[in-house]
Amino acid sequence: MSVSFEGIGQVCATFLGAGLTEGCVVKAAGGGAVEACGDGDSFCGAALCCKEDACTVQVRGFVTLGYTGDAPEAGTVSLCADGQGGVRAAGESGGRACLVVDADAAAQTVTILL
Repeated sequence: MSVSFEGIGQVCATFLGAGLTEGCVVKAAGGGAVEACGDGDSFCGAALCCKEDACTVQVRGFVTLGYTGDAPEAGTVSLCADGQGGVRAAGESGGRACLVVDADAAAQTVTILL
């Protein structure tokens, strides 16, 4: 039996944003725009589709992202951007509380509820 969280509770919005990579976490930049996150930044969602100067961003629901550092444990975890498009444990820096439902150490991915 396999488990899938794909599409559950997914809410997306289109923002202005150039030069973004699909699958990376982003932060609000004002004026209806998003931008790539630096290391330690709090993120508002994940870029799903990027074309020219616009980007569809998933802001709610389950999403699978890359992570760096130790694999996040299941449960509510504080995560922040890792500066490489993925996430990492926020530690003392605050971050964003996310529900972690799966972490794949081999693939270095984590599935979270935004």
